[in-house]
Amino acid sequence: MGFDPPRLGVAHNIKEYTMNRNFDRALSLVLKHEGGYVNHPRDPGGATNKGITIATFRRYVNAKGTPEDLKRITTAQAGIVYRRQYWDAIRGDELPDGVDYAVFDFAVNSGPSRAAKYLQAILGTVQDGRIGPATIAASKAKPAGVVIDALCDARLSFLKRLKTWGTFGKGWSARVSSVRFQALVMIKANPPAPAKPVPAPQPPAAPKPPLVAPVPPEYPERNPFWAALFAILKWIFGRKPK
Repeated sequence: MGFDPPRLGVAHNIKEYTMNRNFDRALSLVLKHEGGYVNHPRDPGGATNKGITIATFRRYVNAKGTPEDLKRITTAQAGIVYRRQYWDAIRGDELPDGVDYAVFDFAVNSGPSRAAKYLQAILGTVQDGRIGPATIAASKAKPAGVVIDALCDARLSFLKRLKTWGTFGKGWSARVSSVRFQALVMIKANPPAPAKPVPAPQPPAAPKPPLVAPVPPEYPERNPFWAALFAILKWIFGRKPK
């Protein structure tokens, strides 16, 4: 089903969009589900190609584009639209691996605001439809697999309530199942970096003994008798003859 986001501009430089490690993969998966040119009379989005409506095509690729021009849209041109209007809107670069793709595909299928609100409901943050720092932090605080499963379950329940479920339900169900599987694969493909080991505390060093000044050796006191005798002998033998 098509979705027309608000206008942000017409011409965009492809080099401006630096895709992170998951966007390329997520985009290729989304494009497989969106397929080629479709103009189903019961799709409220009208004519689409690679999941992009003619109105969105005119806003971002060719302001005067025709349905025939839409049929010839390139993958690079589609990538500009998907990056700007969906991936950036749900802050895919900041969401955990796997969660980013699950929210991204939900946004493409049903709109960024709805995808954000469903994610926020699962995380317990304010459901304002805009993913901000609080939602990002909460998404990182829960196991990614738990968030992905809960989001896919909620998304499928939402789709089943739509009037067009009888027409598109089979395809939507298969899509959500595929998104769940691929999102869980992304967790394993990009495991979080192991925490650096914390060194064990070292015991305090033993204090060094204080320096003590050396004590001069003690000599025994000389006997006064012998001292007097030696002095007399020295005086006698030390005298010079006259």
